[in-house]
Order: sequence, then C-alpha cells, then structure tokens
Amino acid sequence: MDCFQTVSRLKGSLCHQLLLFIIWLSSFQELVAVKTLLEPINVSSMSELASSPSSGLFDPIEISPSVIPHYPNPVEPLPPMYPVFPNRYEPNITGKCPVNFSLMSSLMDKTASDCADPLAALLRNVICCPQLSSFLHLFQGFYSNNSDKLVVQDAVANYCFTDIISILASRGADSNVPTICSVKSSNLTGGSCPVKDVVTFEKTVNTSKLLEACSTVDPLKECCRPVCQPAIMEATLKISGRQLMMDENKNMVGELNHSDPLADCKGVVYSYLSRKLPLDGVNNALRIFSTCKVNKVCPLSFTQPSEVIEACRNVAAPSPSCCSSLNTYIAGIQKQMLITNRQAIICATVFGSMLRKGGIMTNIYELCDVDLKDFSMQVFGQAGCLLRSLPDDVLFDNATGVGLVCDLTDNIAAPWPSSSSMSSMSFCAPEMSLPALPTSQTLKNPGCRSGELEMLVPIFSFFVFTTLLF
Repeated sequence: MDCFQTVSRLKGSLCHQLLLFIIWLSSFQELVAVKTLLEPINVSSMSELASSPSSGLFDPIEISPSVIPHYPNPVEPLPPMYPVFPNRYEPNITGKCPVNFSLMSSLMDKTASDCADPLAALLRNVICCPQLSSFLHLFQGFYSNNSDKLVVQDAVANYCFTDIISILASRGADSNVPTICSVKSSNLTGGSCPVKDVVTFEKTVNTSKLLEACSTVDPLKECCRPVCQPAIMEATLKISGRQLMMDENKNMVGELNHSDPLADCKGVVYSYLSRKLPLDGVNNALRIFSTCKVNKVCPLSFTQPSEVIEACRNVAAPSPSCCSSLNTYIAGIQKQMLITNRQAIICATVFGSMLRKGGIMTNIYELCDVDLKDFSMQVFGQAGCLLRSLPDDVLFDNATGVGLVCDLTDNIAAPWPSSSSMSSMSFCAPEMSLPALPTSQTLKNPGCRSGELEMLVPIFSFFVFTTLLF
C-alpha cells in the first residue's frame, strides 16, 4: 500500500521532471545539429489543399549541404537516389549586370543543385523554389552592397535576372525554373515598396530590434514560437506605410489584403538583412521560414475518389476490390511530387476526410496497409520517399551524381481521420511548465519501482513521434 501511495506522489513531480528532461535532451541533440547561428557583421563589398508556395508574405530563405551517409552494411538497400549528372557548360551572359557573380559562386552552386534538371519540378514545393526565392533575395542585397540602395535598378534588373538563370542552367539547373517557381525580374526591384534605400529604411525601422531578433534563428522553434518572422513583418509594415494606416484606422482590412506591396517590402527587409548578416546565415533563415509555411499544408491535388468510395463504402474487412481501387488512386497522386513527412501526415488526413465524407467509416488505410510514404513519389521503383521536414538540399557526389536521401522509408501507417471535417492541423506542442521540485516526503521509499514501466511507455512513444516528424 505504501508503494502505491509513493507512486501517486511521484506523479507530476520527479518522474515528470525526468521525463521532461529526457524529451528536452532528445530535442536538443537535433537542435545542435541544425541550429542556425547568425552574428551581425559588416558585409564587405565582396560579399486543407494548397498549391506550391508563391512569393507571398513569408517568402523563403538554407542549411548547409548534407553529407552523403556511409552505410556499413552494403547488403542493405541504399535510400532512393537519382543518378543524375548535371551538364555543366560556360554560360552565355549579357554582361550588362554590374555584379561579380563569382563572389556568390557557392550559393549559386547550391541553388543549381537544388533545382537540378530533372528534379526541379518534383522538388519545387520543398527544396527548389524555396532556395531559388532565397537566392534572389540575397542577390538583391548583394547587388546593392556598394550603394545606399536596397534593390536592383529597374534598368538592369532584367539583365541580371537573365544572367542568373543562365548561370544556374549552366551548372545543371532546370532552365524553366522561373516558370516552375513563378519568379521574374521584378522580384529584384522592390516593386511597389515605397522604401528602397538604406537611409530611409534605418530611419523608419528599429534595425537594432530587427537584427537582434534575426541574429539567431532556431529551426525547431521558429515555426511554432517565431522570433525573427514577427520582427520582419513589423519592419515590412512600417516601410510599406501600412503600420501608420493600421494605427489610424484599424478597420482597413480590405486594404491590407492587397499583398503585392507587402511582398515587395518584405523583399527589401530581406535585402537589408543580407547586407548586415552573413549570406549563408540569412539563406538558412529564409529556408526555415519557407519550411514553416510548406509544412502546414498538403501540396498534392486530389480528384474526387468516386471509384474508391464505390468499392470501399461498405467494407469491414480486407477487400481485394477495395484495396485495388485505393492503391490505384494513391499510385496516381504519388506521382505528383516528393513531399515531407509532415506534409504526408496532412495529405493522408485530407484524403481520409474526403473518403469519410463519401460514406467510408472503416479505416481502409489499415485494411489495405497504406503507409505515410505511399503519398510521396517513388524513386527507382522503391517505396515512396519522404523528405525531412527541416530545410534540406539536393546532394551531389562525383560517384552518384545529383541525388536525394530519404528521411523516412519505414512502414508507418497513414493516420485515419476521426471525422469527415478537415480541421487545421498543428505540429506545435502546447506550452509546458516544469512541475515543482519534489519534497523530501515525496522521495520516501526509494526502493519502490512500481512506476518504471509507466514512465518508459511515454518516453518510447515520444521517440517514435520525434522520429516521424524530424
């Protein structure tokens, strides 16, 4: 009896503290590997369903290239890879863009690899377009580094844009990336943003606050509890002139829905950051912002699954006709693109909600062995490849060429929704506070071990969930 009383007292105290510490430690290991640190410097002159994200309010920004893993057991199959070797050649540039492109060579190589032909269209949502958009923002700041401007002049913007695409294509990128990612030369000019020079920008914006907020961008926290993005939006509103309008008239919602000036001014803010912070660091941050955005929605397009509904509406046990119809449908949608593990969870839930709305109450994912990876494109005829939910890059190796390393290839069952209504899904955990420190009475009878198994189960569940999401 005393043992059970002790376990009761331990709940919410020492056991919970140990559990929270272990959870924090496992997350910290991931954080150490990918945390982006930016230190302010003075840059020298050298330096639901959704479609693919456009250059909206939270335009992208990288992470250092991954290293191809070594597999000690060559018998086991390697992760799916694309054995593509880019065709490099000397670019034909206009010569009318006053920029030494060689000073941005490493970033151009990264962008060319991330948009490599023929992967660009397949990776547009997660890797290619976020990196291309980030590079254009960085180029905007790099171009104006020796002047007081924060944008590329209209007279040369088209020449510079043409040269950028030509150089990227000469390094293996898809020459159609402007169409794939919906970018154009006007993205470099600041468009309709009223502030385009450093002097006016620094008079209008609290730059110390902006640089402090964005000097360290945490990839594990920025999506759920952002620090840098709100500071960027505040600066954007100020230089767009809308902050004053919001203060004077809080009912001007219709005016604020006009996103072009905001998107243009956001590019100006990015340009300023790229002048004051390391280019690689700003690129990392922009890629993180893009990741926050794309992992909130399913990028796949679903047609009405009439045949699946007809074949599976009344099944209660595994049915060959139902599973055949379901597998045929999923095989069609998985050809669209490669997606992340988080996107796969949302896509599976969206599609499941459509099936439930059509009258299918049974979890046919379970009956037909549908896994998360089934919603992403197959590579080399192997099972679907799910990409990391954190910013990632295409790899290049002299032996394997341009390729990808899949983050998740295990047979993790696709989640079946609890209802036909599709509510918004969040991967952000609620705020937690540590329990009070245990008292001496709480720790009596230290030999009692009745609570060990109870603590191991949530720890194991957390590790499984962390593996799935990251």
